[in-house]
Amino acid sequence: MKNWDEFDEMGRCSGEQDLLDAEYTCNKLGIELRQVNYVKEYWNSVFTNFLEDYERGLTPNPDILCNKHIKFDLFHKHALERLGYDAIATGHYAKTNFGPFLENYEESKDVHLLIPKDTFKDQTFFLSGIRRETLRRTMFPLGNYLKSEVKEIAKSCGLERLTQKKESTGICFVGNRDFKEFIKEYIASKPGDFVDIDSNMVVGHHEGIHQWTVGQRCRLKSFRKPYYVAQKDVATNTIYVAYGHEHPSLYSNQIFATNINWLCCENPFDMPNSPPLRCRFRFQHTKPLVDCTIYRKSPNNKTDVIVMLDKPLRAVTPGQYAVFYSDTECLGSARIVEAINDSDHKRVENLKNILENS
Repeated sequence: MKNWDEFDEMGRCSGEQDLLDAEYTCNKLGIELRQVNYVKEYWNSVFTNFLEDYERGLTPNPDILCNKHIKFDLFHKHALERLGYDAIATGHYAKTNFGPFLENYEESKDVHLLIPKDTFKDQTFFLSGIRRETLRRTMFPLGNYLKSEVKEIAKSCGLERLTQKKESTGICFVGNRDFKEFIKEYIASKPGDFVDIDSNMVVGHHEGIHQWTVGQRCRLKSFRKPYYVAQKDVATNTIYVAYGHEHPSLYSNQIFATNINWLCCENPFDMPNSPPLRCRFRFQHTKPLVDCTIYRKSPNNKTDVIVMLDKPLRAVTPGQYAVFYSDTECLGSARIVEAINDSDHKRVENLKNILENS
């Protein structure tokens, strides 16, 4: 599957190596290789939104968008509808209650996205935005294995060469390039001020809010202790920074999120009088889960929610995804619009008013 059409700074295209590896594997196993090209669709559905979000001061997650729009939409439909296959199989570390090869599939049974055996590699976070219906015809063969066990299986099949590949981390189309240099190619610089969130004094200057994200360290001259991005004001092109890694303004325990996508059987907020939902939360797939309570934003709104965390978290970032879990499964996700903390009294009061009227 080709989604990106650009060479890295060394003149290499990582997709070319992936194709060679796929050819090598298919030759070893004696299976057919087919190619699909979604470069145009990826640009329109994922990358364009990625740029627009950064221009609006948000920090998007293109991996979740890619799964939602490309792998588990266009490709899923291509395999089942155009090629006539029964299901797709993917290397994500995830499980469903239908079993790794759909051996427990029942037409009348609801599907659940479950946490895999390898909880460190758990990739349900990145699948939280897809439609539940696609899970019914998706196999997750790695769900009951640790990655170390998968590598041993690969070696036993004569695919040891593939076990030496480096882990793929970060944003795929950025590669090894410096992110600020990469984003400059697509979004023009717009100088603005770094402002101390406590004193309201200008402490430095930046080249654009799209180059910075909440929680990121700012190396400002003439200051011994480091500053960190606390908030971004798109209207004034101002970045508010906080003095010290553990500054209270960097922590949030109250989150506004929108466009919730439920993967559990039924929308918990289907009825206007639905009670709040107790579950667990994360906004980065490697971070520990935190207990939370989800409230609907208003009685007749099924897609916008307010998340109250039992424990404040650092650098909860607008544009990222709030992903919800029970002890055993991924319940779904919603996009973070705003994150606040108890020290912001005005915004907390607004939140209380919303809760009282919901």
